[in-house]
Amino acid sequence: MLEFVLMIIIVVSAILALIQKDLLKAAILTGFTGAAVAVLFQVLLAPDVALTQAIVGAAIVPVFIALAVKKTQRSDG
Repeated sequence: MLEFVLMIIIVVSAILALIQKDLLKAAILTGFTGAAVAVLFQVLLAPDVALTQAIVGAAIVPVFIALAVKKTQRSDG
């Protein structure tokens, strides 16, 4: 049952990340998706994959997206 709840959370947060207008919110939701996938891997008894997913999917990728957004923002002034 927990696996299905996690899968629903993953799909909903991924869809929300896709429809966001604010790119920083999309980066945060991408991290939330990665964290939920990491928890799902842990529940499915794959701790090595869960650890890698937690590091890459929940930490590194959202930070890189946020840095890219920050570096490429236009200044209106």
